Amino acid sequence: MKGDLSALLAAPAPGSAQRWLEAARGPRTVDRADVASLASRWHGAIAPGLRVGLLAPEPLDLAALLVCLVAAGAVVVPLDPSAPEPARRELLRRAGARLVLTAGGAAGEGLLPVGSDLAPPPGLPEVGGRSEGPGGVLLFSSGSTGPRKAVLLEEGQLLHVARAVAGAHRLTPADRGLNPLPLFHVNAEVVAVLGSLVSGGELVLDGRFHRTGFADLVARRRITWVNAVPAILSILAAEPGHDPLPDAVRFVRSASAPLPVPVLERFERRWAVPVVETYGMTEAASQITANPLHACRPGSVGLPVGVELRVRDGRVWIRGPGVIRAYADGEAADRFDADGWLDTGDIGRLDDDGYLYLSGRGGDAINRGGEKIFPREIEEVVRRHPGVRDAVVVPAPDPVLGEVPVAFVIPATAASSSSGGSRGAEPPFGPDADQLSADLRRLCDGELARAHRPAQLRLVASLPLGATGKVSRPALREQLAAEQAALEERAVEVEPAR
Repeated sequence: MKGDLSALLAAPAPGSAQRWLEAARGPRTVDRADVASLASRWHGAIAPGLRVGLLAPEPLDLAALLVCLVAAGAVVVPLDPSAPEPARRELLRRAGARLVLTAGGAAGEGLLPVGSDLAPPPGLPEVGGRSEGPGGVLLFSSGSTGPRKAVLLEEGQLLHVARAVAGAHRLTPADRGLNPLPLFHVNAEVVAVLGSLVSGGELVLDGRFHRTGFADLVARRRITWVNAVPAILSILAAEPGHDPLPDAVRFVRSASAPLPVPVLERFERRWAVPVVETYGMTEAASQITANPLHACRPGSVGLPVGVELRVRDGRVWIRGPGVIRAYADGEAADRFDADGWLDTGDIGRLDDDGYLYLSGRGGDAINRGGEKIFPREIEEVVRRHPGVRDAVVVPAPDPVLGEVPVAFVIPATAASSSSGGSRGAEPPFGPDADQLSADLRRLCDGELARAHRPAQLRLVASLPLGATGKVSRPALREQLAAEQAALEERAVEVEPAR
């Protein structure tokens, strides 16, 4: 049974550009008519409701196949090409995928390659598990509130949120978006791919963010908006020079993690383009709130868009057409109430105009001797120093207090990195490092209560990032826990014999 996505491909929005997808670093393009024809070929070639793994290293391949398979009624499980094979196999097992399709040269056991034109391969096997339900995607939550949970988003939910995104950002057929974010996550899939599809605009896809040549790429490809994350904005805000982005760029969108106000302000001063901060989660098919284009409030993630939102006892709850009613694997049923509301796990407040302000996640709170400390309040103070590019606060185990806050700080003088992968040992930052540390101590002493001041301030070259650009707080917590365990082990070794 064909759904809304097939109808949209067959009859694009009035005025839609003929071209839909374009490679950022090559000549490849994909037209809307090509995708419509391809979707028709996939419809009927694959069992409706079948859960299909999809491995495609090239963004254009992944975007086109994802849309075609969902339109054909399949439930797609997008795979990270950089993930180790055992990790991919475990994810496919948990997802219940019966078939794994691959494109763009990826090879391996159990993979079924599609044709070079992305058409269904000849002799596509009929696999059991047929269902007449709608197509969709099956993703896994980021794991920030516990083990990763399976999230099934149906076609109608995806399109509802994509249309809400397009409306909130006033996307039109004249827009050309740039997406350097991974397409195996909900942000890029819904905001970039489907948002550009429903609005009739074009989308330039990059496999990853490249700091070098960013402004030139934006100018050459006639970009009007950029889909980004705070880690990207932090790197760009520190770029030398004062040349702005072209006037055609209407805004840069920030999602996936809290955006520090100092980073927002430095980016806007450096590039002369407004930043639109948003808030979303996999369980809501990406976007939940967004700042209005011409009424942004720094520090706020904006107003609800296409969703109902309430704050109960400090926690943010949501429900709506794009929000799941349960996890696909039956986990964490206690996060949903009988009326369809989902506890996001985020801590926040609404101002008198309905703008949402987040202070952190319930699971991120640091319990220092019974007193709850939210990392963001410390991070915002540290980030205000002009010598700081970014800062993240996580708990370290303490034998007396239980937990104490530790701040990992990237100085503005640290070499920019587009990957942010390695944390390594603390590097030397020149003669100004001691001065920066002393300045930050004075800043925290002057603005934070004694219990909320960091027990340690560590200068680091980079922070460990996940695929969506979020800092991996669990990785930093594990590092601190391992250090504490090593200290305790050495203490036992040197304890004098009785």
